[in-house]
Amino acid sequence: MNVARAVIKLGGNAKAFVVVGGAMGDRLLDLLSDENMPVLKYRVAGETGYSLAVTDEKTEQQFRFTLPGDPLNAGEGRMLLDQISRVVPANGLVVLSGGLAAGLADDFPQEVQEVVQQRNARLIVDTSKAPLQRLIDAPRAPMDFLRLDRSEIETAFAKPLRSIADNLYFTQELVRRGVAKTVVTGHGDKGSIMVSGDKKFFCHAPKVEVRSKIGAGDALVGAYTLSLSRGAPPEEALKWGVAAAAATVGTDGTALCNLAETEALFPQCQLESL
Repeated sequence: MNVARAVIKLGGNAKAFVVVGGAMGDRLLDLLSDENMPVLKYRVAGETGYSLAVTDEKTEQQFRFTLPGDPLNAGEGRMLLDQISRVVPANGLVVLSGGLAAGLADDFPQEVQEVVQQRNARLIVDTSKAPLQRLIDAPRAPMDFLRLDRSEIETAFAKPLRSIADNLYFTQELVRRGVAKTVVTGHGDKGSIMVSGDKKFFCHAPKVEVRSKIGAGDALVGAYTLSLSRGAPPEEALKWGVAAAAATVGTDGTALCNLAETEALFPQCQLESL
């Protein structure tokens, strides 16, 4: 949802495929309707989960609390995959973003990947925890794009990233293993690394006042995807992604980026060939 919101805030077009259930699912749909977000909804029997963030005004530390929704059963998982196959745009760009609902198998992203490939579309993935580890440990075929933040790549390889060089090594390793054709990994507020085939880049992030980190990764993926859809090369798309992420951390709550601030920050996103 946040990736689609970011695309629209930046002047693009997107539809959010949303799995919803119960009163919280209805509330979510109302919030998306308030933003005029085009939604493809898939209803399930269980209740939709939600999360909230609390900021300590003295320390400016932000804490997030997640209340998981009800798990999906095996039948709902199969029907969900069938519905995804019906709505994937031929030759389009598809983003699989966020954590996987409880009850779905860890290889569900790979099932989605097969559906997307059948439609000759490109898949951009930004997920976490066990499904992400499954993608890394047992890739079936290289996906088009994978994004990880710094903590996720440290967890995946069980090693700390002490430098950009460390980060680059593991990012290259993901491409070498055939996990994805293009991999972007974050390096905190310093910026992001991209390995795309034999091309390697580091995009320096601009310095901004941090108000909320919520949605920064989603904004990066949204801006990257929108830029690709407009024919930009991956390295230029990365710059737009880093600019959108920086614009997002400068907003309060879940507001995400806006076009004017993203455009203003774009020239400050310096691209370095590694």
